Amino acid sequence: MANIVLIQGHPDRSERHIGHALLEAYAEGAASTGHEARAITVADPQFPFLRSQTEFDHGKVPESLRSAQVDLRWSNHVVLFFPLWLGEAPAMLKAILEQILRPGFALKSDGKNPMGAKGLKGRSARIVCTMGMPAFIYRWYF
Repeated sequence: MANIVLIQGHPDRSERHIGHALLEAYAEGAASTGHEARAITVADPQFPFLRSQTEFDHGKVPESLRSAQVDLRWSNHVVLFFPLWLGEAPAMLKAILEQILRPGFALKSDGKNPMGAKGLKGRSARIVCTMGMPAFIYRWYF
């Protein structure tokens, strides 16, 4: 049985989007086969954006995001759902990942490797990315 964290990366909380339906379908499919799933919604927590390397390396994870770290530590499979905006993931999704995947969590100092030991080693991941344009235009433009 897998422990699955589903991360809804759409920053708009005012309405539902296709990514929400995809996340719900994934969660239902996982539950029907005996897996447990937890969801993290990027649009919900309030947190500051990181503005320097020093903040990233030495700052504390905001209280509103500590539960996301707990869920990631619990998981053995992670699925990211997000729309493609200007050829990338939305800034809010990137900002939340920067906050929760800090040194000491995603990378742990092991004294041997300057980059540190992998704190989330052994997990699998999937990306479910939607876009509002035909694929050939995406490939041509980006």
